[in-house]
Amino acid sequence: MEKKTFAIGKKEVKVPLLQGGMGVGISLGGLAGAVAREGAVGIISAAHPGYREPDFYQNTVEANKRAIHKEMEKARKIAPDGIIGFNIMVAMNYYEEYVHEIVKAGADIIVSGAGLPADLPAYIEGSDVAIAPIVSTEKSAKVILKYWDRKYKRTADLLVIEGPLAGGHLGFHVKQLEEFTPELYDEEVKKILGIVRQYEEKYGHKIPVVLAGGIRSHEDYVHAMSLGVDGIQVASRFVPTEECDADIRYKNAYIQAQEKDIEIVKSPVGMPGRAMHNKLMDRVAGGERVPAVKCLNCIHTCNPATTPYCITDALIHAAKGELDEALLFCGGKAYEADHIGTVKEVIDSYRFFEE
Repeated sequence: MEKKTFAIGKKEVKVPLLQGGMGVGISLGGLAGAVAREGAVGIISAAHPGYREPDFYQNTVEANKRAIHKEMEKARKIAPDGIIGFNIMVAMNYYEEYVHEIVKAGADIIVSGAGLPADLPAYIEGSDVAIAPIVSTEKSAKVILKYWDRKYKRTADLLVIEGPLAGGHLGFHVKQLEEFTPELYDEEVKKILGIVRQYEEKYGHKIPVVLAGGIRSHEDYVHAMSLGVDGIQVASRFVPTEECDADIRYKNAYIQAQEKDIEIVKSPVGMPGRAMHNKLMDRVAGGERVPAVKCLNCIHTCNPATTPYCITDALIHAAKGELDEALLFCGGKAYEADHIGTVKEVIDSYRFFEE
């Protein structure tokens, strides 16, 4: 296959792979740095990176801000010349504050989804930080690119397309997840690329597009590239690696999972998500409400009075390996994991520049 690379700002992406952001505490500086060291794009999750700070529950926003810098410094020490960024959810409260902190920390790129990042260009104005919205449909691509064009007279520096087999929060209604066959979604990807091309022509520069969702092999990569994208986003495959920032018990859950264990769940954020079935999901399905340790007012789409469980608590349990109380987000093919490997092993397995 022809060697195909692209640039983010002034830096060349030597390996056409963006590591997906996984929070809470799954993709922090260790994983992001290891990915960036291999020439791909390492991404730190901005979803409560400060969960291990001693004052996290008393001073949440400041704890997260400190951790943004700590994790960026950790990643940069591992990959001094690598491309390192953050993934941040639009649904988070204090979104603008966290974006400003990410810019101060020296990120190369901000990837943003779980809603459309309408005013992200305003928050990074005056910096060199690249911005990349996450979209899942032609409609969402049209909306965000048109909005940025009209209001901010700019376009995306990169675009991430997350398909139906992606992990974590999904940009689809449940009905859409049922309707989108692989063949139909291939056509949707091509439609999104058609929208992107319009803005490439208008702004006179390339807008790289990466595709995510169940891309686990060289063959999956070849198929993705055949659709016309510039690279792929990979997340779940990096969980069972030595460098992943999660507890070993979380990593082993991926290895032990079977296809039947992976399901679509309703997240307290108000979006469908893909996760492994466990005791927490049984409790919720049985009508039980699991009280929060303390409401941190972290997601503006969450109603503490009615939510069945606190997503922050559940994701922290996951990162700590407390599996029975956790929300175990994963991709649609996470059950294919069979051992703890390394980041280099995962990247090499895609054989990016082979036929």
